[in-house]
Amino acid sequence: MSDLASSSGSGLKAWLTSENPGSHLQASCSRAYYAWLDFAANRLALLGLIIVGLLVAVAAFAPFLATASPIAPDLTQRLLPPSAEYWFGTDELGRDIYSRIVYGTRLTLYVVVLVAVIAAPVGLLVGTSAGYFGGWVDKILMRITDIFLAFPRLILALAFVAALGPGIENAIFAIAITSWPPYARIARAETLTIRRADYIAAIRLQGASSWRVIWGHVVPLCTSSIIVRVTLDMAGIILTAAGLGFLGLGAQPPLPEWGAMISSGRKFLLDQWWLASIPGIAIFIVSLGFNLLGDGLRDVLDPKSGD
Repeated sequence: MSDLASSSGSGLKAWLTSENPGSHLQASCSRAYYAWLDFAANRLALLGLIIVGLLVAVAAFAPFLATASPIAPDLTQRLLPPSAEYWFGTDELGRDIYSRIVYGTRLTLYVVVLVAVIAAPVGLLVGTSAGYFGGWVDKILMRITDIFLAFPRLILALAFVAALGPGIENAIFAIAITSWPPYARIARAETLTIRRADYIAAIRLQGASSWRVIWGHVVPLCTSSIIVRVTLDMAGIILTAAGLGFLGLGAQPPLPEWGAMISSGRKFLLDQWWLASIPGIAIFIVSLGFNLLGDGLRDVLDPKSGD
């Protein structure tokens, strides 16, 4: 059986590393395999992938990993230090901080995914449209982008949340509104280069409309750069969401949002350090994981980086 498995593995490797792929599927799998080898050679990128993978796993299995309710108070157990029963201690209402951290991964992932789903397509659409059409379209769209870029992200998000009202959904919408301009800049720069390519001219001569060229040929070529930028921006999104939660404008009590946990625990920081320190450590670790993963993806996906 071991010989059979070994020969099967060798055959698959030979198929993936063939210099003359026999089909489009084989060529795509070969490119993905070599990209994975480049990514796996970066130890820090692998560490980032592990951290992000653990975040997703903890969020998926939170009900099984948590040892208590993340929102139910128990005033008889308030402000207990870390112990065998309460691994990360308890907060001022007697809630288990470990369970709140575990369930907080769901809110963190919820914010990150929704902001990326909203902001990245908007930035991609604005950037590719501006770069492809040029002229007055480019000027109008880029001046709007410049207006958003003129304000610090957190300040602009605070303004939108203050107008919309506190809450996790409004915070996500506010962060998404302030996150799209960098993606638009990247997409525009990529499009300015792509639109002059010979194959784009050939597609136009075949009668393809401008929007068909943009969505069918320009957008796919800009996607890798956007993916890298989105991954690198995840840490900033998490910190902005935590900042809004800290100020009471993000997720509202009793939701176990890490920024709000730091806010409620800061008054006990000198004597009960675990209330604010442990959520802060969680934010740091997850932000570091996304940064390391983004650096690794940039080395693999960005053709203009690295050797």
